[in-house]
Amino acid sequence: MAVKIRLQRFGSNKRPFYRVVASESTKSRDGKFLEILGTYDPLIGKVAVDATKAQQWLDNGAQPTDTVKSLFKKYSVLNK
Repeated sequence: MAVKIRLQRFGSNKRPFYRVVASESTKSRDGKFLEILGTYDPLIGKVAVDATKAQQWLDNGAQPTDTVKSLFKKYSVLNK
């Protein structure tokens, strides 16, 4: 089972809101997930992620998508 840390889209048209979730790579973008790690609001540029949960998933082999990786770097969610 390959686990990815990715964004799950919520919100309405032209008002996006995302959850940062850990999910299996075979599931759809808005499908079933394993755990909610946080949220991302691109309209105000706010990222709220539980860093301990995210680090735990990364330590267990989860791979972040390119978008999530850039968000983590930009907002310094994980101090690596």
